[in-house]
Amino acid sequence: MRRGVLLALVLVVLGLAFGALWLWLAPRVPLVADGKAVYLKDSEGEQPIGADGTFALIGLGLGILTGLAVFLWRRAGGAALVLGMAVGALLGSVLAWRLGVWLGPTQDVVAHAKEAGENVTFDAPLKLAAKGTLLAWPLAACVVHLLLTAAFGPRDPSPYGLDAVPAWRSPGGEAKHWPAPGPAGGGGAGPQGHGGTGPEGRDGDGGTRGPGAPAPYAPPPAG
Repeated sequence: MRRGVLLALVLVVLGLAFGALWLWLAPRVPLVADGKAVYLKDSEGEQPIGADGTFALIGLGLGILTGLAVFLWRRAGGAALVLGMAVGALLGSVLAWRLGVWLGPTQDVVAHAKEAGENVTFDAPLKLAAKGTLLAWPLAACVVHLLLTAAFGPRDPSPYGLDAVPAWRSPGGEAKHWPAPGPAGGGGAGPQGHGGTGPEGRDGDGGTRGPGAPAPYAPPPAG
């Protein structure tokens, strides 16, 4: 649990770098004022959705790196570690969003337009229209970590071994295990067998009888 909390705090702090990177890479939306209203300078431009796309791409990249780093740090994983990673990445995304908006152009568009003057281009406030992009970082981190754990993570020991081979019961109700196979060529002699390697229910001549079945009939000796 302690590692999960520590990981969440580290990712929240990393959100500060995320926000600064988003502010630097996000395209600016140019505005212009004519003294009466404020307009988009390029009404057909893709800058308004560019900020969302940039945020999503940065989040996906951080998610891949986060999932890889956490897996290399703790290959055994654990629910607490994954939960801390998801929560920390989500909080880091929210912090990056608010930090980018706060450090970006002012939210008071009217005051900014008056300051810039008429017919002078200025930048619109940075905003995140698609709030679903906040999930890009935590989702990518969890998916990458899950795939790496499934492919390269440690495996639990199998509960089945030589001592856990299913037992069969003798006519008296006693549980018995199948004996280990003998050497190749049938050199070993199993119980009630003729050179075979099976348990009591296996005929040494190659035939197979059920547990507790009677021995094959043999005629009495002559005379």
